[in-house]
Amino acid sequence: MTLLCLDVSNSHTTIGAFDADELVAHWQVSSEERRSADEWQLLITGLVTQAGIRRISAVSLCCTVPAILVELRAMRERYWADLPVVIVGPGVKTGVPIHTDNPREVGADRIVNALAAAELYGGPAIVVDLNGTATIFDVVDAANRYIGGAIAPGVELSLDALARRGAQLRSVELALPRDVVGKNTVEAVQSGLIYGFAGLVDGMVDRIIESLGVDPDHVTVIATGAYPEAVVDSCATITTRDPWLTLTGLRLIHEKNRD
Repeated sequence: MTLLCLDVSNSHTTIGAFDADELVAHWQVSSEERRSADEWQLLITGLVTQAGIRRISAVSLCCTVPAILVELRAMRERYWADLPVVIVGPGVKTGVPIHTDNPREVGADRIVNALAAAELYGGPAIVVDLNGTATIFDVVDAANRYIGGAIAPGVELSLDALARRGAQLRSVELALPRDVVGKNTVEAVQSGLIYGFAGLVDGMVDRIIESLGVDPDHVTVIATGAYPEAVVDSCATITTRDPWLTLTGLRLIHEKNRD
């Protein structure tokens, strides 16, 4: 019995296969909006088959890209009609009280991350989702309620914008420079991106903890997503790394909606 989980974000799609509560295989592909339902099915089938997985018994997914969600729903109707499929959205049980102005506008992936953080680590907790497009902070309080968060540009988005708009700048490898003071353009860009985003993370985490009014030692700060290791390595406030937090949250949502 294998549960397939899909976390579809703006830049990347992370796919995982669970046998009970064990993640037995995982993959990352681009979130291509022009990919059709048939292409998604062919891609997923190829990955699953190559991993030696014989049969998918259920599917749990969240998607923040409307155009892709349309194709995933079409794939569900065409290929997964006999499978129990949970698509995270209004009406799906999460077990996480959402204390925001408009709970329906909160991204599905953010709720999934909040659930996983509450179940695995307990509140208060801050999830720092470092993906290519955005740097997202989600906050779970001491009562394991989702109370909101913050959204900033992502590392890859910032690097792409810098390369496009800077006449003498170009894309560089996201690696640690020799020193925070760059001795050439490449190192200067690396320093600004890596240490700049580390400072963003640490500064936001400190402000969120101050807002919560709790002891910083009692707050779990979880880095997740397709994060650049160099950035997370430079953060002083990250206490836990869990790159598969969202996949685990999708597994938990499947269990809560199994009936």
